[in-house]
Order: sequence, then structure tokens, then C-alpha cells
Amino acid sequence: MSGSAGPILIVGAGAMGGALIAGWLESGAFPASDLMIRDPAPGARALASQAAGARLNPPDAMLSMARTLLLAVKPARWREVAVAVAPHLAPDAVVVSIVAGVPADPISKAFGGRRVARAMPTTAAAIGKGTASLYASDAEALRRAHCLFEPLGDIVELAAEDQLHAATAASGSAPAYFYAFAEALADAGVAAGLGRPLAEQLARSTLTGAAALMGRSDESPAKLRAAVTSPGGTTQAALEVLNGERGLGPLLARAVAAAVARSRELGAQATQ
Repeated sequence: MSGSAGPILIVGAGAMGGALIAGWLESGAFPASDLMIRDPAPGARALASQAAGARLNPPDAMLSMARTLLLAVKPARWREVAVAVAPHLAPDAVVVSIVAGVPADPISKAFGGRRVARAMPTTAAAIGKGTASLYASDAEALRRAHCLFEPLGDIVELAAEDQLHAATAASGSAPAYFYAFAEALADAGVAAGLGRPLAEQLARSTLTGAAALMGRSDESPAKLRAAVTSPGGTTQAALEVLNGERGLGPLLARAVAAAVARSRELGAQATQ
């Protein structure tokens, strides 16, 4: 695998970039020596990869070694990265961008016409349980993105670039929704009479167990829900609230729509 995409230059080793670095090293997909990391304030994962043999903040002269550039910065910073990095890349280097909202075409132009793939991964890539939505109009760029993300979990190929806004909202941002649900469930347990440590333990254990079961099952979420819902029982009473007119379905629809709108806004602002 490393021969297909490495060496890799990772620009931006924050929460998502750091998760990808951790996942590659944990899975053995790429040796640390195949990773070059540029970040002005490297975090724990970048520093750990340096200790394992990755090159942290290498000089410009080394950037031409990279076969793949992972662009993992905030949307407001991608142009300054292109100005600083593009002149030093090999002509055949491929850019794989996880920058939210920014289309491939302006990225390609800013990087001297190089091939570009876009991806929207999740932070569970750090433990090989990630989900990455991929899009590229160029076959080699798409293949390169597959090389990066296949070792880190599941991959979904999108038919159109515009779908990345929805994929960002429904997948890339969704772990935060899950954690927010866990927080709210623990708070509700406290309100119902449980102590805070016990409520948090029950929420965490129950939700991670249910997620693991769903991951191993061929049944749809609807069938799994029905399996634990006895007619007239406690679960049905709760679901009548969650599935009500102002319940979980409409709430998540509004949340995802808000994230889609923000993704489009970020892309528009970053390409002006």
C-alpha cells in the first residue's frame, strides 16, 4: 500500500489529520518514515508519529519526495498552503483534500493543475472504524484516495461532487451528533434520579454496545429498534416522544440541513 501513495505529505495534523496519521500507523498501512507532516502547532499524534520516524515540518526541499498531499486544514487556510507548498511538489503529486466545502477545481488550479480527489472522513479512522466519502473526476486521483482510506474503515464513492455537502453533514459531522446524544442521555438519566458517574457510564456503555451490534448485524436500524420495543412498554413510551412531530427525525433533518448550508457557505467564502 505504501508504494501506491507514499510518501505522504500531511498539511494539517489537527483532530482529523491526526486521526488519519494514527490510523495509518496503527494499521501498518504506511510506515512512519513515509509520512511528512507540516503543522505550526503539532499535537500529540503528530509528535508521536515523529518519535516513530515521521518527518515533522520538513524543509521545502524535501516536499518533492511526496507522491500524495493530504490537505487537512481549515477552509480559510487552504490558499495560503497552496502558495507555500505547490511550488515544491513533484509534478505528478496528487492532492487529496479533506477541506470542507471547497471544490476540487479551484484546489487543482491553485496547485498547478495537479490531480485532486476530495474526501470526507470521520475521526474513527484512528482505530480503523472510520467512514470516508470520496469523490474525484480523475481515476488516478480516486485510486490514490482509496489507497489512503481503505486501511481506515469503510469507503463510499459519491457520484457527484455536490453530494459532499450532504456527506459532510450526514457523516463527517455525525460523530459529534452521536456524542451530543450520549451527553443528553446521561443528563436525562441524572434528571431521572441517577448519579452523574452512573448515568454517564450507562449512556456510554449502552450506546457503544448498540452501535457495535448494529455494525455486526445485517438488519436495518428500523428492525433493530423494533426488536427492543415491546408494544405498550417503556421503550414505546419513550419512542412516542422521540418520534413525535418535534422529535428526533425532524430535529436531525434540520441539523443536517444546517450543516449542508454551512458547508456551502464555507466553500463559497474559501473560493472568493
